[in-house]
Amino acid sequence: QVQLVESGGGLVQAGGSLRLSCAASGRTLRSYAMAWFRQAPGKEREFVAAISWSGGVTYYADSVKGRFTISRDNAKNRGYLQMNSLKPEDTAVYYCAADPSGPSLTDEYDYWGQGTQVTVSS
Repeated sequence: QVQLVESGGGLVQAGGSLRLSCAASGRTLRSYAMAWFRQAPGKEREFVAAISWSGGVTYYADSVKGRFTISRDNAKNRGYLQMNSLKPEDTAVYYCAADPSGPSLTDEYDYWGQGTQVTVSS
């Protein structure tokens, strides 16, 4: 069993930056793909970014490409999402996810965190 806990969310002005962190416990994430999803009020959860277990393969949603960077530190059992040039439309609850299979752009991940709120003011 893997437990995931997100942190680093908050309120930021448009154009600002935040770095989300996903801490894993219960099992090493060394062989797990990781991803970030988000859900805005009244909208469905959507894919943001994903990374392979080695960090060598990454995927991004078009809406965040060039602004967000996903990374991981397997030694620390953590994943990260660096978010730059934030826009009001990035406002959402951000979720970390992990799965023993390869990185996927769909929400078919076995393990999920409880989410962290990101609010971008205009």
